[in-house]
Amino acid sequence: MGEQVKYELNEGRIPKRWYNIQADLPKALPPVLHPATFAPVGPDDLAPLFPMSLIMQEVSTEREIEIPEPVRDIYRLWRPTPLYRARRLEKALGTPARIFYKYEGVSPAGSHKPNTAVAQAFYNKEQGVKRLSTETGAGQWGSSLAFAGALFGLEVTVFQVRVSYDQKPYRRALIESYGAHCLPSPSDQTAYGRAVLAKNAKHPGSLGIAISEAVEVAAQREDTKYALGSVLNHVLLHQSVVGLEAIEQMQMADAYPDVIVGCTGGGSNFAGITFPFIGAGLRGGHKPRIVAVEPAACPSLTRGRYAYDFGDTAHMAPLSKMHTLGSAFTPPGFHAGGLRYHGMAPLVSHLKELGLIEAVAYHQTECFAAGVQFARNEGILPAPEANHAVKGAIEEALRCKREGRADTILFNLCGHGHFDMQAYIDYSAGKLVDQPYDEQELAMALAGLPSVPEPA
Repeated sequence: MGEQVKYELNEGRIPKRWYNIQADLPKALPPVLHPATFAPVGPDDLAPLFPMSLIMQEVSTEREIEIPEPVRDIYRLWRPTPLYRARRLEKALGTPARIFYKYEGVSPAGSHKPNTAVAQAFYNKEQGVKRLSTETGAGQWGSSLAFAGALFGLEVTVFQVRVSYDQKPYRRALIESYGAHCLPSPSDQTAYGRAVLAKNAKHPGSLGIAISEAVEVAAQREDTKYALGSVLNHVLLHQSVVGLEAIEQMQMADAYPDVIVGCTGGGSNFAGITFPFIGAGLRGGHKPRIVAVEPAACPSLTRGRYAYDFGDTAHMAPLSKMHTLGSAFTPPGFHAGGLRYHGMAPLVSHLKELGLIEAVAYHQTECFAAGVQFARNEGILPAPEANHAVKGAIEEALRCKREGRADTILFNLCGHGHFDMQAYIDYSAGKLVDQPYDEQELAMALAGLPSVPEPA
């Protein structure tokens, strides 16, 4: 394992406020629209799904939002998370670059997701909510919300994308161990799930379908709200604790990143590590290169269209402007289940359009090769999603080697791979293959994007 930057666990080291990048944007984020009227949605439109406190965070332009003390108290179970310098990986690569990584796999659920799960559970409990429904891909978000629900006495129902439900039984077991109910999606428990199964009884599922099922459940009961693990502004806000800690830790290491790398699916861990640094740059500070790494089998940032689209397949949710492959797009069943989403977070998409971040896409076998190389040098086996960030960081380090540059590289190792061992078994056996998406299906999904009139 790499050299840890010394960082004492005390009251002052856990951030007291989340950072909201909307306060520093040079151009405001396009509004979320009502799917019937195309008018900007208001708080009342979102109230059936979210508690008002989270709705206010969703639209806030305040730079800092106080973290409630009950949330910080739970954060103390694992925060602050360690920052390491990957000296052994640097040596193996023969690079003059310095590589640092923020390790979020030390959380109870093994990923960055509890940073927002705990906050969302707290605000729902405060409003008197009894039950939460949600979706999950690989299971990192589902297990995190199940953990948070157990802490606050909330019932949690998780719709897990069927291909991940089958591929990752241990994540499902973790979800159930925390007391939540886990169902494969599409399921026979919702009207939309039954409709999908009627057309294809062996449908592999998608995050868009699972979102639709979770939203349907939440809309049917007054005591139930919906919780989302990525994409939305308030989710990215909660994840800013990662980058806020990293800024202080990098200063303690007498370093500051020239390049920051994060894997991207919906955008939450990427935003968590990068937004505080991007914000500092927008306010006149140093501006590192920001590299988003996504799966080549679901490349929303590199192949998607920047347009208004639904966040779910059944078109129950409002319209957000984002890089999208089309809500009807079903990605192939590659192992990074947390990155199998058709759209990118509106805030991340907006930053891409503003030229503040760049994006690359890699196939899963080269990402697994990078993850194995990292594990053999640094001792931590990354989650399949995190392998994309590892791959991106290695490519940046090799670029520095070619160019003779001693850049400082920072990446977010957003979770461990201890519940993803079947994927590594398949990789070692040569059974893991790169799964291209269907170009014709992508074209059809993009052709089906909603027609939204230009604002007056």
